[in-house]
Amino acid sequence: MKTIYFSGKAGDGKTASALGIALKLQEKEFKVSYFKPLGFQRGAVKKDDPDVFLMREVLKLPFSSETISPFAVNPHYLTGHFFQEKDNLPEKINEAHARCGEGYDVLLVDGGMFPFAGRNQGLDDFNLAERWRAGVVYVLKPDDDFDLDQGLLYLDLWTYRNVKVIGCIFNNVSRTQWEKTRTVYKPLLENKGIPVLGAIPRKTEIAAPTVAEFYEVLQGEILAAPDQMNRLVEEVVIGTMTTESALSYLRRAPNKALITGGDRSDMAMTALETSTSVIIFTGGLYPDVHVLSRAEEKGVPVILVHTDTYTTVENLHSVYRSIHPQNAEAIRIVKRNVEKHITLQPVLDFLQGK
Repeated sequence: MKTIYFSGKAGDGKTASALGIALKLQEKEFKVSYFKPLGFQRGAVKKDDPDVFLMREVLKLPFSSETISPFAVNPHYLTGHFFQEKDNLPEKINEAHARCGEGYDVLLVDGGMFPFAGRNQGLDDFNLAERWRAGVVYVLKPDDDFDLDQGLLYLDLWTYRNVKVIGCIFNNVSRTQWEKTRTVYKPLLENKGIPVLGAIPRKTEIAAPTVAEFYEVLQGEILAAPDQMNRLVEEVVIGTMTTESALSYLRRAPNKALITGGDRSDMAMTALETSTSVIIFTGGLYPDVHVLSRAEEKGVPVILVHTDTYTTVENLHSVYRSIHPQNAEAIRIVKRNVEKHITLQPVLDFLQGK
């Protein structure tokens, strides 16, 4: 059994890349399994990880969610209940890894929220990939040059540990970054000896989160259009400027989430005349009733949260689009992306010991 470790930041498309490659490997008659050592837990109650549910259902795996993802973390996992009854955690994760891989040709491992997550327990991507003699596929969403620099640092760390780097996938690449990715980022990595498996353009259907996924993280109160929570959110706009200066930007930002204080009814009314998917009022301040009436007319959900604007924006960093097993079209797009944009041969070479 060979282990392929998919690493990168949450929201960059590790799971989608792993799913697309898994489906192609199955077509080539490989028996493929999946493992996620560190899930992400929101709140005090552990729920099924949507990535685990997706992969278990699509790959038809016989394992429970707890076996596939034996431990969940959040940004404060070192305190409180997280380590109760978690003795010998590395050994238990090793056992779960072995169980999920037994009888399969290849085990695809989904890395943590960040490659360094779990470092203090030796459960970060670097340690685990080295421990399991995995080949690494790094998935990078290149929004700017710093993202590339960060990716290079991580790739160097695997190289220093003598971990096999199968290659890098540029994923969820925006239109504005497409040419730079192809003509600058890709040659830069290749000149450093890092294979680039391909670049996948951004597909709104599978990349943009829904209003419901925003609400799952933020909670709060839904004040308008609760039946429109499936609307897609492509951009986030912070409404702190004057209405006059914001108007041109609001017009350019499609399917946006506007985050602003409840006392900024002027900003909200302006946004409702442009392409807006949701308005999020912060600070616990209820907006003017005219805003709610207009939002209901437009079918734009309004969410009220009690956190400040900065905290609200920070909380949204953990929001990313989850593909559901029943969404056959999204799964088809994921598979087609691999067929069209990814070179699979380096993966096959690793599996064949080349």
